[in-house]
This record gives sequence, C-alpha cells and structure tokens, in this order.
Amino acid sequence: MSNEFPLRKIIHVDMDAFYASVEQLDNPELRGKPIAVGGSSERGVVSAASYEARKFGVRSAMSSVLAKRNCPELIFVKARFDRYKEISKQIRSIFYDYTDLVEPLSLDEAYLDVTINKKGNPSATLIAKEIRHRILQETGLNASAGISINKFIAKVASDVNKPNGQKTVNPEEVHTFLENLEIRKFYGVGKVTADKMYRLGIFTGKDLKTKSEAFLEEHFGKSGSYYYNVVRGIHNSPVKPQRIPKSVGAERTFNENLSSEIFMLERLEHIANELEKRLQKSKIAGKTVTLKIKYSDFTLNTRSKTLSYFISDQKLILETAKELLYQEKLQNSVRLLGISLANLNTEKKERPKKENETVSYQLKFDF
Repeated sequence: MSNEFPLRKIIHVDMDAFYASVEQLDNPELRGKPIAVGGSSERGVVSAASYEARKFGVRSAMSSVLAKRNCPELIFVKARFDRYKEISKQIRSIFYDYTDLVEPLSLDEAYLDVTINKKGNPSATLIAKEIRHRILQETGLNASAGISINKFIAKVASDVNKPNGQKTVNPEEVHTFLENLEIRKFYGVGKVTADKMYRLGIFTGKDLKTKSEAFLEEHFGKSGSYYYNVVRGIHNSPVKPQRIPKSVGAERTFNENLSSEIFMLERLEHIANELEKRLQKSKIAGKTVTLKIKYSDFTLNTRSKTLSYFISDQKLILETAKELLYQEKLQNSVRLLGISLANLNTEKKERPKKENETVSYQLKFDF
C-alpha cells in the first residue's frame, strides 16, 4: 500500500438503543419492557425505541400512532436530552483515554483512530473490547463496535453483532466481507436507493462490484463514484476530531397541518431567522439553499437552489426559500418545514481519485 493512504485501525463505537437504554437504566420499572422515547400524541414521532419495542417493528422517525398500533403495550417516555448529553460526555472521556483522534457522529456514536494510541496496544480489537467493558462499568450501558481499516467498513461492521457485540474485519477479509454484504446494509444506501439497485439487479456487494463506475454514475449521479469505491474497500476519509458540518439547518413541526402558503411563509421567516443565528454563531455561510417539506401523510419533498455566492443573511435565505416554495404546487397539507444551507465556506476539496487506482492490503497488519 502506498504511503499516500496509510492503513488505519479504525473503531466505530455505537451505543445500543441509547436514549431508550438510558431511560431503562434510570427507571428500573421500564427494564425489559417495550418503550419509545418521544411524544405519544397523534402528531408525536418516535425518537428512539428499546429492543423490546423493535421486535414489534417500532423504529425511530415512525409516527407515534403507527408505533402504538404495532405495539399496543408500548410505553412512551419523554426525551431528556440533558441527561443523554451528560452520559455521552462520560463515554467520550473514555474514548480520549485511548486516542485524541475521536470523531463524534452524534451523542451515541463515534469513530476512533487507534492506529497509534495512548495505551500502546497494537490490537484495535482488544481496545474496542476494553472500551465497551469500561462503558458498561462506568455508565451501566451496552455498546457495540466495528473494527477495520477505514470508517466505512468499521461502521458497517458495528451493526453485525448488535446489541452488545463487536465485529472485526481484518485487512485480508475486507473484499470477501463487502462482496457478501446485502446492498441495503451498505452505509449510505437507504430504502429508495436500495430499491433502485434491486431493479438494476444489484442485491449484494458482489453484484455492485460488477458495475462500472460510469454505469453507477449514470444511475446514481455523484454517489455512483462513492459506491464504486467503497465496495472495493476504498474510503480514505480520516477520523476528524473537529468535524466540519456539511450543512446547517433549522426546521419546525407544526401543531396543526398548514394548507395556506401565507401561513407557511410566516413560519419560514422564523425558521430563516433561527438559521441565520446558527450560521452567525459558527461564522459559516453557504451557497446551496434547500427547502424541506414534510406533508401530513409523512411523505418528504426537498427543493434546492445553488447560488453563485455565499450567503448567511436571513433575508437572502428567506428570499430563496420562498422561491423554492413556489417552485411547484404543494401536494398536500404540510406538517413540517425546514431550511438548510450547504456547499459551505468550510468545505475543502478532496484529492480526486487517480484513474485505475487500486488498494492493496498488508496482510500481517495486526488487528
């Protein structure tokens, strides 16, 4: 392997049903029962579900009405984000005992680069096991982990032996692991993309590997190159201790569905104002404005426009959002509106992949 892409030892740690597990930890009466963190009202949405609830098909982002229908015994618990942040801080302090290269993805998951670590331990597998043990001892919660040569494979691997397990994909196992992987389990492939791949005869990593980069770009745009590379084990993004956001946004869910564009414009003004505050606080500007519309039947629609200059001003954001609102006729009454700004002035251009670039693995690299 060339020095340009050093082989890394990456761990992806993912807490098991984090919000729900914290609630069961703090309230013993909830242990072993199907619980959902979120609102139980007709307009409520599930933020997280315990494993007992997941057996009934209850999932995050599901409407509370549907969740209750799937699991009549479901217990709803109000979210306590201050408590989740408190425990998340505890968990991260454990990570920093092993490496400073920690990239949090959310309160309950993070990447760690332990290629060179503070314990001088050459085995990423043993480090992951020790971290999971410490999390259990110090917080009372279970964590799962994936260990491999890059972030993509580590993240996919962390889901293999969930809950309370870990999976190591050694360098010599990478190609076989990815070829045998169901396409819907590839990180970055959602339901819509998976369905599209199925129609193209792509069901596993092995099927994906048979497709040319040109074919994948034709059918999936810029994402095609990503799929072409990751199935070959190529994902060179380093663990970034200070994650730079790719977009900044704000959104609102309404107590009553909106059918009048006049009321929507009023709400958009407040959302644009909130977005401006977030941008100014972080000293960020962007070129691409995206309007997010969630209808009363939960279908989602996004509309984007890229400007030729960076903006962060509320008036310019609102002006573009209005234009996007009137771009096409609304399909239904609206329950949620959001505005986000991407193509930020914080982004750096990645080195383009060289033609016919391949990756080889040092098989003696100890994991």
